[in-house]
Amino acid sequence: MSTLNRIVIIGASLAGLRALQALRAAEFAGEIVVVGAEAHLPYNRPPLSKSVLDGDDDVSLPGADILGTDWLRGRQATALRPESKTVVLDDGSELSYDGLVIATGARPRTLDRHPEGVHTLRTLDDALRLRAELAAGHDHLTVVGGGFIGSEVASTARQRGLAVTLVDGGAQPMLATLGHHAARWLTDLHTRHGVELVTGSRATRFEGDDRVTAVRLDSGRSVPAKLVVAGLGVVPNTDWLEGSGVKLDGGVLVTDTLFAEGTDSIVAAGDVARWPHSRHDRALVRVEHWATANDQGALAARNLLAGPADAQPYTAVPTFATRIHGARIQTAGLPHLADEEHVVFGSPADDQFAVAFLANGTPVGAVAVNAHKELNRIKRVIAERGSLEIPAA
Repeated sequence: MSTLNRIVIIGASLAGLRALQALRAAEFAGEIVVVGAEAHLPYNRPPLSKSVLDGDDDVSLPGADILGTDWLRGRQATALRPESKTVVLDDGSELSYDGLVIATGARPRTLDRHPEGVHTLRTLDDALRLRAELAAGHDHLTVVGGGFIGSEVASTARQRGLAVTLVDGGAQPMLATLGHHAARWLTDLHTRHGVELVTGSRATRFEGDDRVTAVRLDSGRSVPAKLVVAGLGVVPNTDWLEGSGVKLDGGVLVTDTLFAEGTDSIVAAGDVARWPHSRHDRALVRVEHWATANDQGALAARNLLAGPADAQPYTAVPTFATRIHGARIQTAGLPHLADEEHVVFGSPADDQFAVAFLANGTPVGAVAVNAHKELNRIKRVIAERGSLEIPAA
């Protein structure tokens, strides 16, 4: 492996920041250049759909002020040329590198057109624009997509006193993510908190010339709307890597040590990385959660310094936590890989329970509601590839 004199980090959000911090902690003596699409210091994204919409501007990430002068704000990578080890930026300039960290994250999935009044929620500026609209006297919000972002926004809007309609293409919001037991419970929770649910139909377009007037569904129905949040999932930011030779398939394909496949000088971390998870029969996964970006960013940087031969695999059990209508919801592992699920603690009827997910009898995931200790217990079993005692039905 060649000597690392300059490391370039593309992406200045959580994974990119953690990579920078790891390089500094390792006393890397070379030059570090960070390229970030936003002008803001790196910030926490989870509050954007919750406390920021309610007026709290504290989204700070500890350590974000260490970026220094070698931070190119408001710049994006447009191409990668691995043969010459250069990155092309949107102003036409080129950056050479000896080591490259790809941490470009993801962007919201959208429909063909977004008239005024339709918002996506990914950046701080997105959240501030939506907050201004929420404060402008609107009495109703339509949320398209019942995933974590959509459900969090619906919860926040109800807290602010707005009527909320939530449109989701599944039979129940977050069915694929939370499984049958927790999705049924979440459906009931939304209803109890006054959210009108429209399920089983997908949004196909937003109607209205200048400003949105309705959400058109694939069933043919139009749901009247004057203010919309589109929570339709995200797409990894890999367009700039097309034609570079870096392997792409639903993200940057990396080894379990986070090196881009077939390279020894490029690593990727966070929402953009797709890797074979050793605890799940090396299933290729891409995880869009805070903890994964936090941990992978640091490990990717350390592995880049160590080189492929001495790199350490990323084996952490994915975790996520949020609050919706006051309930604490946590996940661990990869529930979507399961072929069976069981309530192993509490009861959905009591708003306190835990669900274990098994594949071929082996625990692979967990969902807990107001049951933090149970979530951690099942998470340990997943990490140890142990077994669970399933209560009799």
